[in-house]
Amino acid sequence: MEILRTEGLTKVYGKGENQVVAVSNVNLSVEQGEFLAVVGSSGSGKSTLMHMLGGVERPTMGKVFIEGQDIYRMDSDTLAIFRRRQVGLIYQFYNLIPVLNVEENMTLPCELDGKTPDRAYVKELAATLGLSNRMRHLPNELSGGQQQRVAIGRALVNHPAILLADEPTGNLDSRASDEIVELLKLSNRKYKQTIIMITHNLEIAKQADRVVTMEDGYIVGNVQALQEVIRS
Repeated sequence: MEILRTEGLTKVYGKGENQVVAVSNVNLSVEQGEFLAVVGSSGSGKSTLMHMLGGVERPTMGKVFIEGQDIYRMDSDTLAIFRRRQVGLIYQFYNLIPVLNVEENMTLPCELDGKTPDRAYVKELAATLGLSNRMRHLPNELSGGQQQRVAIGRALVNHPAILLADEPTGNLDSRASDEIVELLKLSNRKYKQTIIMITHNLEIAKQADRVVTMEDGYIVGNVQALQEVIRS
């Protein structure tokens, strides 16, 4: 079942001679439970695409549908609520709140939404992410890999429709990078979580179900990953 679709998605910055087309006429469909990787060099438009998919940045033209809803027909307040509830975001630099401990950072989306966190689910997430003995620690007491695990937990805590990860391993060493990718794959299998991961690392991208390649704002490749071909 399709969970996300774009139609003619385009983002243009500037005007006249200074005009830059960051994303051009992207048509993309993502199935529920799919793990999709988007690859491309710096400036290819992949991060801009992710921001539009997640409701963070409005497109110049085109549409984004999540679970059948045209998200850019929403007003700003409605879109912010939708994004908080239905889109999980993971960034390269974690973006944790330094004065909140691990548990408080993980449950922050629930608190902002005025909801009581599902403590059983939070406990399960912590165990899955290897954070059970770190729940009272502050971010500065954690390694980079552990901080990114907290960010993953925060992104998953509201059971989002889609999880968007922008270079989630870009600030980590190779061992921590491998662990984070394995955790993303685990959340995809265990929770049937739909994931779209932005990366410049083709070897990491190949671990997804499908790899989309961007260049100069266009999708120039869209192929099933090797491991998925072998599995099928």
